[in-house]
Amino acid sequence: MSSEEKRSWIYLVVGVGVYAVYFVVVLSQVPGADVARIAYVRPMLIAIGAGIGLGIVANIAAAVASPKEAGRTDERDRQINRLGDYVGFYVMSIAALVPMALAMAEAAHFWIANALYLAFVLATVVSSAVKIVLYRRGF
Repeated sequence: MSSEEKRSWIYLVVGVGVYAVYFVVVLSQVPGADVARIAYVRPMLIAIGAGIGLGIVANIAAAVASPKEAGRTDERDRQINRLGDYVGFYVMSIAALVPMALAMAEAAHFWIANALYLAFVLATVVSSAVKIVLYRRGF
């Protein structure tokens, strides 16, 4: 497994894992609650910071575990990375329409912020999944 494929797996697992924890902590409070009273800002900032931090630490650990592979990329890795990033860009572009529509509809800040956070997570997860599929099935 190349270092770039490992990186894609790391981003996929971290993205899904951190969002799942955030979902359980914050969004489980929504049923029967006034969303204006739900404290979501601090947990969201912690989740974003944790995602970034865990991604960095996991990438460093992967590089230390196999130092000969770290940073080595070839043309195939670059093409897979480029295609995965393109797909992630399109997912983000389409998913960003939801928070925009919520803002235009003057929805609660809670829903706008969570829709935007979900758009970022979806873009990361889809981009990573596309890269993994390309590595596994061939490019």
